[in-house]
Amino acid sequence: MFKKCLFALLIIQGSLMSAIIKHIEIENIKIPVVFEQQKSLPILNMQLVFQNSGYIQDKEKSGLVNISSKLLNEGTKELGSTKFAQKLEENAISLNASNGFETFVIELSNLKDVSNKAFSLLEDLLKSPNYSEDTLSKLKTIQIGALKRKENDFDYVARNLLKSTLFENTPLQNPNSGTVESISKIQLKDIKGFLNNTINLSNLIIVAGGDYTFDEFEKQIKPLLKTLKVGKKKEFEKVEFKSVAKEETLIKDTQQAYIYFGSSFDVDVDDKKAYMAKVASFILGGSGFGSRLMEEIRVKRGLAYSAYGYVSINKSHSYFTGYLQTKNETAQEAEELVKQIVKEFVKKGVTQEELDSAKNFLTGSEPLRSETLAQRLNRAFTLFYRGLKQNHSKKELEKIQDLKLEDLNKYIKSHDEINNLTFSIVRK
Repeated sequence: MFKKCLFALLIIQGSLMSAIIKHIEIENIKIPVVFEQQKSLPILNMQLVFQNSGYIQDKEKSGLVNISSKLLNEGTKELGSTKFAQKLEENAISLNASNGFETFVIELSNLKDVSNKAFSLLEDLLKSPNYSEDTLSKLKTIQIGALKRKENDFDYVARNLLKSTLFENTPLQNPNSGTVESISKIQLKDIKGFLNNTINLSNLIIVAGGDYTFDEFEKQIKPLLKTLKVGKKKEFEKVEFKSVAKEETLIKDTQQAYIYFGSSFDVDVDDKKAYMAKVASFILGGSGFGSRLMEEIRVKRGLAYSAYGYVSINKSHSYFTGYLQTKNETAQEAEELVKQIVKEFVKKGVTQEELDSAKNFLTGSEPLRSETLAQRLNRAFTLFYRGLKQNHSKKELEKIQDLKLEDLNKYIKSHDEINNLTFSIVRK
């Protein structure tokens, strides 16, 4: 019966996920386009995604990529921030730049009947960003002010302490938003250099959907693409690190102990057994109530309101991480309990009941992850970016449903590197 339900869900998912991978050729560069036509609303949603261009490129200038994205949100040199924003608002156009660790993204959203205006404003922005000392000074003041306020956000402090410890001597050790010291040193030439080296055809992947055929969209975007230089493709950088069992504690005047922990988890995005990591992660700490961490730490002992842990699998790096808050006086007990839970998880694996519950949730909730156009485009892009086939999610669900207990426990036992837990603790 459950098998029949699963296949029904997969059919629903297949009908929802209709994104396709096409290419647009400009200057002998074939630019990938993740595209889906949706006729229900007269809109266009588009992202220009520049790969290998997130804050992995900060190097010694922590926060540079983040402040560069903020500058692109300050309008053009000619109009300035306020007048440019007014033009966007008058036409109900949303235009925003942002970044992650691996990517730099410019997102455009508008009604179809103002698409010409939207692309014109985007072209103006890319040709002439608001490069001015006044703009940079304003952004730095805002950013430094926000960072100083976060000095008393102990959750933020503990999370960054874990990053600096777990990912020491890698691009991941620094926060995306930079530090007070690093932001104060950023100059206009640094931002110009980054944007000039990033916004080009060689690094570009386009993600788009809405009330367009692909031919209509191609005709709409080609004039914009022709204004971009070919540029040089940034090489993909794999972040290599090995966690060690250690603890970093920061003493602050806080009412609670903030505990973050993490470790290596050796798996690549294209690993044929990565689906097992997804199931193991769900059971250990990713499922909320019912997970090992939540049951042992909150339900049985009442040491924390919540406790989470999950495996994060990315193209450049993968790791296990988790978090909880507890009383200052029970911080040591909670830390030791996390170590014990993870150690026992690796040694003994999971039960059949836990596996069945994970299967039911992961397969049953799958259609909810592809309900909207944005969700489907994001998934299609992620699969393409990671070098996976567009039917990967469907195949992964089938593998999860067929997963045997002994195979999962054998997989879990093979990843004993998860026991090398690094802790960051902020407490009184």
